[in-house]
Amino acid sequence: RSEWPKVREPRFWSDWAPSFLRPAFDAIWPEERPQTWDELVTKLNAALQLPGWTNAFSMPIKTRIDMNSTGVRTPIGVKIFGSDLESIEKVGMSLEAILRGVEGTRSVLYERSLGGTYIDIVPKRDILARWGMQVDDLNEVIESAIGGAHVTTFLEGRKRFTVNVRYKADFRATPEKLREVLVAIPGGSGKTVPLGELADVVVSSGPPMIKNEAGQLVGYVFVDPDPSRDIASLVEEAQAAVAKAQESGELSLAPGMYLSWTGEYEHMNEMRERMKLLVPLALAIVVVLLYFQFRNWTEVAIVLLSVPFALAGAFWLLYLLDYRLSTAVWVGIIALVGLAAQTGVVMIVYIDNAFYRRLRAGKVRDLNDIIHAHMEGTVLRVRPKLMTVSTMLAGLVPLLWATGSGADVMKRIAAPMVGGLLSSAFLTLEIIPVVYTYWRYAQLKKAQRTGKPLEEIVGLRAA
Repeated sequence: RSEWPKVREPRFWSDWAPSFLRPAFDAIWPEERPQTWDELVTKLNAALQLPGWTNAFSMPIKTRIDMNSTGVRTPIGVKIFGSDLESIEKVGMSLEAILRGVEGTRSVLYERSLGGTYIDIVPKRDILARWGMQVDDLNEVIESAIGGAHVTTFLEGRKRFTVNVRYKADFRATPEKLREVLVAIPGGSGKTVPLGELADVVVSSGPPMIKNEAGQLVGYVFVDPDPSRDIASLVEEAQAAVAKAQESGELSLAPGMYLSWTGEYEHMNEMRERMKLLVPLALAIVVVLLYFQFRNWTEVAIVLLSVPFALAGAFWLLYLLDYRLSTAVWVGIIALVGLAAQTGVVMIVYIDNAFYRRLRAGKVRDLNDIIHAHMEGTVLRVRPKLMTVSTMLAGLVPLLWATGSGADVMKRIAAPMVGGLLSSAFLTLEIIPVVYTYWRYAQLKKAQRTGKPLEEIVGLRAA
């Protein structure tokens, strides 16, 4: 790491600090920092702009995983489905030009479906019939003389070697030479005929590789995004550009053709659909468990007040760490909802115990009595609440400095939980007791107005 490229970053003291203070300032606010991955990739991309080459920077294992899961080697890809390779080729090249103009695309490449060069040997069936030959006779000569035919196998100890025989390269290197290949006439006459008289030997173009998916031919457009752009907004902007090109006639799809956006964007869409189910389900489970604990919907709502406080701290820490929303972050947020509810439960349980104890003693007569009861349940019980939060933070904070395998994922799971616990711990201590006090005061006024015992209103059973 000591040899990693450095980037000079001027500090507030760079222009005025005297020489004897610079070492002290530099130890706290260094003027040089290691070059980041994104900065290095940006420099490499600028230096490697070669004609005919398109750059896509990624880790080999990530590229392989993306290729296996989505079929493309870049974070964003477009699949062009159709039944005609020429139409797919035309659309792919148009897409390449359109997407290259979208801000935030570092490189765009359409993987050509055409451009391969082949030698086709087409039998002349009428001439073959004149010589009393069949197509299989001709194919046998082509296979053995040009492609190579297996004739025997010889052994050397435990080793086994096959022997293939075919013409020397000088006799099959060009179409002209192939036309001169002699084909024996069947029947034992010993006559031979040049291959050029029995078949057309032509050079043709065709696809170097035929790809097919979902029962149709497919072509791929690879898009490498700039790190400064998030994938979701880039794909939305690219889709808008493609739609605009279709409206203007710059891009036209033949009947039966369609586009499919894939890559990490496809995973994000799948994750978004899952989260539409998992987030409400997690909240519902938390609400049900809270109701089983308190048997009162008002108390459940008060406990859930800690969730917005926790989310505020979570998103602030995500912003400070420059983490974007991802599957790992959403997992951390779902876990944070449970942790925030837990801190709220600890608060409410202590407040309830203090309130019920004074109520049984007949010491709840006005708002001041409720305030004193809740003060006992909050101020005098700060230590166990903070210990609960501190214990959870002690297990989560070290993950923010993790550097081992899987650290990137664990950091994004832990970050919202750490930020949410820090904010909810203090806001819960300040806001929930106030809200809870006024709710109990409303119950007290109801008891005074209706003449019912306060114990009956709050649902306190006789000891």
